[in-house]
Amino acid sequence: MHTTARGVRPALDAGTFRDALALLAAPLTVVTTHDAEGRPRGFTASSVTSVSLDPPLVLVGIARTSSCFAAFAAAPEFVINILGAQHRDLARKFADRRADRFAGEDFAAAGSGPPRLTGAHAALRCTVTERVPAGDHDLLLGTPTEVHTTGSTRPLVWHRRRFHTL
Repeated sequence: MHTTARGVRPALDAGTFRDALALLAAPLTVVTTHDAEGRPRGFTASSVTSVSLDPPLVLVGIARTSSCFAAFAAAPEFVINILGAQHRDLARKFADRRADRFAGEDFAAAGSGPPRLTGAHAALRCTVTERVPAGDHDLLLGTPTEVHTTGSTRPLVWHRRRFHTL
């Protein structure tokens, strides 16, 4: 069920909203899947969060303008690769529409599923349970079915439009 609050004031303009959210530190991830032809697809995402422990659910936001949107709109699975301090260049690469994102990177198949970054801080293979339209994005709700962790590095976060580590 989706509800909309009544009597809500008009939204802020996009620039003001973006400036305010730049102050919210967010984890950096690379979210991956395969398109209908089996090619790997992925993008850098900071809009990733846990939703529920019982049952386990995660949420990923993807812009409808993303070059990967069609692949994720149809894919039954995705992998959330949680980035560590050593992944700054990878995060930049997966945010660049022109880049050959998977070239030279260390991705392995998650079983028969989407690509998993071998050196990720953690990687969660998820089955899509719901797609929810939300403004200019779609929210993908997923049930984690497989988890790989290394936890061997400091996490990479996005804050004030720059990369940081803790």
